[in-house]
Amino acid sequence: MALLRPLVLNDLFKMHHCNLDNFTQTFDVSYYLDYLAKWPHLCKAIENQSGQVEGYILGQVEASPYPPPVPPFSPATNTNPNYRPWHGHITALSIAQSARRLGHATLLSEAIERGSDAENAWFVDLFVKGNNTPALECYRKGGYSVYRRVDRYYSNEEDALDMRKPLRRDVQRQTIRENGEDVLVSPRDVG
Repeated sequence: MALLRPLVLNDLFKMHHCNLDNFTQTFDVSYYLDYLAKWPHLCKAIENQSGQVEGYILGQVEASPYPPPVPPFSPATNTNPNYRPWHGHITALSIAQSARRLGHATLLSEAIERGSDAENAWFVDLFVKGNNTPALECYRKGGYSVYRRVDRYYSNEEDALDMRKPLRRDVQRQTIRENGEDVLVSPRDVG
C-alpha cells in the first residue's frame, strides 16, 4: 500500500524517475525549494512499501496579482473573465511510469483540494497539455473541467487546457463554465 506524506527536501534527489516522460514539465531545484518553503502543506509525495517515491505534487494558493474588478470578489459581479480569485493551484503532478493507474494522482490531487478548501479557496486549477489524454481523463474523472484553452502556452508552442474543480466556497459553481475548450486566451491573459 502506498503512503501519502509531505514532500521533503531529500525527496528531490529520489524522484527523478517520476519525470521521465514527454508530458512532465520539470523545474530547477530552486523552484522546488521555493514551493517547499512557501507551501509545504501543499507539497506531497507518494511512497511505496520499499520507501521509493512513486509520485509527487506541488501546490500553492494564490490569486491574480491585481485586485478584483469589483471588491470584494464575487463570481456574480466579476467583469474580468481572466481574474482569478483566491484558489488552489496544482503546479506539478507526476507519477513514475511503473506506478501509473494505481490511484496515486487522485490521492495527490485530493490532498491539494483538501488543503485549498481549508484555506477557503474558490477552486483548484491546473494546466495540462491538450494532447495528454491520460491526464485529461484522470482530471475529468476527478471532477475537473476545462475553463479555457491557453494558446501556445508551452515552450514547444502547444496549447494548455486550464482545468478547474470548484470547492465548497463556490456553492453555485460560478467559477467554472461549459465548453471551456472553445474559450481561447493568450498566455498573457493567465498571468
